[in-house]
Amino acid sequence: MTDNAPFADQETLLELYAGTHPVNNQPIFEKVLATPLQNSGDFRLLKSPLFVRGLAALDSINLNADSRGRFIVVERGGSLSIRVFLREPNEALEMQLTAEIEKLAGCLDIKTERALVYSIHFGVGFSSIEQLMGKWINGEAASWNYGNVYDPDSGEALNWWQDLLKA
Repeated sequence: MTDNAPFADQETLLELYAGTHPVNNQPIFEKVLATPLQNSGDFRLLKSPLFVRGLAALDSINLNADSRGRFIVVERGGSLSIRVFLREPNEALEMQLTAEIEKLAGCLDIKTERALVYSIHFGVGFSSIEQLMGKWINGEAASWNYGNVYDPDSGEALNWWQDLLKA
């Protein structure tokens, strides 16, 4: 990964397009923590988003100046975004799951009453992550998914990690 982050000490909130509200058809935006990069309009995400799909912490994006909240991914940072949705608040599950993710060098990026977002390097391995999540998430109290592994429209695997494996 190239280090083109001369502004790394500057944090900003970006408003990114997360989708369209199913009832009123209005656009939905999520504020995401990022730092500006050297190229104008380029930013590196500091945390994985909850609702914006296809992105994770350390990804570099370029904002589309002509369309609010729209972006393209310039470079993948190697992080997987893991989103956990809780049916009810569950502090015990959050504490145990966070401890397990941290053992794998992952981190908790977002914690709300009913959602958690973790970032973890893809090198940990999909099977290790899925085994861990299967141990703690049973589908009754909570569900989980990857935030940046599948195309939000087609459901096809994005396979961005294949390029990082070659490097």
